[in-house]
Amino acid sequence: MIGTGGGMLVDFGGTGDVPVVLLHGLMGRARTWWRVAQWLKPYGRVYGLDARGHGRAARTGPWTTESFAEDVADAVRSLGGEQAVLIGHSMGGLHAWATAAKFPELVRAVVSEDFAPDQRGRTVETWRGYFETWPTPFESLAHVREFFGEVGDYFVECVEEREDGYHLIADMDTLYEIAAEWGRRDYWSIVDAVRCPLLVLEGERTAMPAGQQASVAARVPGARHLVVPDSGHIVHDEAPETYRGAVEAFLSGVLSR
Repeated sequence: MIGTGGGMLVDFGGTGDVPVVLLHGLMGRARTWWRVAQWLKPYGRVYGLDARGHGRAARTGPWTTESFAEDVADAVRSLGGEQAVLIGHSMGGLHAWATAAKFPELVRAVVSEDFAPDQRGRTVETWRGYFETWPTPFESLAHVREFFGEVGDYFVECVEEREDGYHLIADMDTLYEIAAEWGRRDYWSIVDAVRCPLLVLEGERTAMPAGQQASVAARVPGARHLVVPDSGHIVHDEAPETYRGAVEAFLSGVLSR
């Protein structure tokens, strides 16, 4: 693992000079991307970034979107001179937009997965109520898989063993603080500043506000939007074949330019 600013890079390997940087969602970490990273290796050197407050990254704020984007930019700079492809899930999609908007010289293309730029009015109490239903600590990794069902393999990567069982690696109060910003502001100005190729992937059963992800693509010149059937929020785990096909087609076009 490589420390960069507030984040921590995991090197998954790969071929070629193009860095492909995977950005996880809230409560996740870089290693949740392992399956995706395997088929991305022919497209470039693949990395995952533990965002600050997650995985093995620093536990220090600030927890603003702009700070996370600075961390992504620091990570890309540490990889050499090539522009990076940023692939982000949920929160990671927001951080990819913000990095592309503020540091266009560092970003070749962006894939964002199931995040909407205007969630004002939503509060962390909804998240808190959901998290408090979890039977933590989990008794085993099998318990984690059973509880989360079809996305159990994803959540297995988000926990660590402690003396009394398995807990989320991230601190819950930090997660609430990060998510609280999403309910206070919108990110349309960030979206409007993105000028690189963009693919927006939306889960068919998304909990994001309706229509916004299509609007993101409409506001970025040349961007594409796809609603992925039979998927919820974690599209790359719930509909992996469709997700892979869409991303590979996008990358084939971007990297041939």
